[in-house]
Amino acid sequence: MYKRLSAVLFPVVALLLVGAAYWGYQEHQDKNAVLIKAENQYQRAFHDLSFHMEQIHKQLGNTLAVNSASSNHHRKGLANVWRMTSQAQSEVNQLPLNMVPFSKAEDFLSHVASFAYRASIRDLAKEPLSDKEFTTLKTLYEKSGELRGDLQNMQTEVMANSLRWMDVEIALAAKQQSGNNVIIDGFRSIEGKVGEYPEIDWGPTVAAVFQKQSLRALSAEAADPEEIRTKAAHFLGLADAARVEVIENGAGTEYATYTAMVPTDSGEPARLNYTKRGGDLLSFYNPREIGEKKVDIATAEQRSREFLDRHGYPDMEAVSYDDYGNSGNFTFVATQDGVLLYPDRVTVQTALDDGKPVAMQATDYLYEHRDRKLPRPQLTEQEARGSLNPDFEVRQAKRALIHNERKEEVLCYEFLGRVHGSLYRIYVNAASGEEEAIEEIPGMNGEVPESAQ
Repeated sequence: MYKRLSAVLFPVVALLLVGAAYWGYQEHQDKNAVLIKAENQYQRAFHDLSFHMEQIHKQLGNTLAVNSASSNHHRKGLANVWRMTSQAQSEVNQLPLNMVPFSKAEDFLSHVASFAYRASIRDLAKEPLSDKEFTTLKTLYEKSGELRGDLQNMQTEVMANSLRWMDVEIALAAKQQSGNNVIIDGFRSIEGKVGEYPEIDWGPTVAAVFQKQSLRALSAEAADPEEIRTKAAHFLGLADAARVEVIENGAGTEYATYTAMVPTDSGEPARLNYTKRGGDLLSFYNPREIGEKKVDIATAEQRSREFLDRHGYPDMEAVSYDDYGNSGNFTFVATQDGVLLYPDRVTVQTALDDGKPVAMQATDYLYEHRDRKLPRPQLTEQEARGSLNPDFEVRQAKRALIHNERKEEVLCYEFLGRVHGSLYRIYVNAASGEEEAIEEIPGMNGEVPESAQ
């Protein structure tokens, strides 16, 4: 009996063992294939980063080597610097450095890319590089040479010692802090050196791009929690302000804010965020469940505008609309003397079951809104139309103030129309006739959405 059972079970057990061994072997092979692929990707990104850092240094040198009046060479060199720096940023993002401090180095690359791009897109024949910009270029040439050298030294050690990036990822995942990993220590060294760089004069246009919106532009008077409680109750139409709970965020910092919360039937409180300095509203959100659509877009837009007018945002005009579930997201901009002020923007989310707004974001309006002395257009609307594609079918034309790529406010003619079956807004500079920006507008079969008209 035992012999018979053994004779039956032995082949079965043997087959299972062979199957398990084969499965384990296949799993091991698959795992190795994934690791090899990841290692190859990391190695490629690292060596490409070293190459592009070398090219950035070379292009900066070429730009400085030509005559100071050689605007064409300056433009080409700076365009190449921007392209190479963008590639380097992409390669840094492909490396497993999430747990290695590298923010200063990435910030440096971002500033270099922005400086090069914004200098290269302007007409250097009319507005050549200034002495300050040449000084900045010399500094960038020097510092990029240091970074290039550091990366090349790391590259030499990686290749000479057959170092693996997978070991870096494992060491970071294990949070090993010991200083015996050449790659980790190399990137930490680069980060430390960049952090010690002297302040670089990037110029006003680049500084404007990276400048955080500052609460210093607001009133110096700090609001107290009781004042915020009263404002929130008034905004929500509550008779009892005691229902409002107020908490302070970032206490003791320049960016301190208040959050006012009111219980709702959904179980999640409605929230209103205010600045501490000035007690101005930043955003509002009511998390209620939205029912089926019963309100059309035109009605929702009208009620959104009335909501803004009621809460101190007069003379706003809707410039775009997007569907979001059973609600509509409207973007409104302020107007002055018939000009659309795009920097002064407010977004409103309105429920389409009853047409009542459930959210608002007013940060841009808060920081940007002011009475402006608007420039007179140097071109007539008809002259500005001459810059458009002949196939562009203009449906509407208005004057608009926008930010150009250099973060400067420019007066434009905004032409809304259709070309090649799609809707666009094209902004033509009212002084130079150049096309400053273009924006595609989502729509059905190329028809103009009602909220955009």
